[in-house]
Amino acid sequence: MKFLDTNIILRYLTSDIPSEALKCHRLFKNVTEGKEILFTNILVLAEAIWVLSSEYKFARVKVIEGIQKIINTPHIHIDDGKIILSALDIFETHNIDFIDAYNAAIMLHKGINSIYSYDKHFDRIKEIKRLKP
Repeated sequence: MKFLDTNIILRYLTSDIPSEALKCHRLFKNVTEGKEILFTNILVLAEAIWVLSSEYKFARVKVIEGIQKIINTPHIHIDDGKIILSALDIFETHNIDFIDAYNAAIMLHKGINSIYSYDKHFDRIKEIKRLKP
């Protein structure tokens, strides 16, 4: 097993550097076929979401589709993959940034329905009550 870093995901999803993108597409083909096994984590995916959104100016739906493609690739292991997919849903439907969407998803997964925060966008999630200290 090998670790998958953000820059490989970016080359794969953007093809911004064609020679590197070609190699990344070959890597993902090998992974899909089970010739390689990869591991990545929420920090890598959150960084990819941020870069795709802010630097590449990808539309939110295109960012979500790309990250879902990574998560759903066979032989890529990601801790909390189901929670990340829930976070992507919150990210899309509630128009909040991904980190807060992930925090909301993990809260809901753990049965936590209140958050201390000054971020009013948590008010958009009906299952979560925002509290101020």
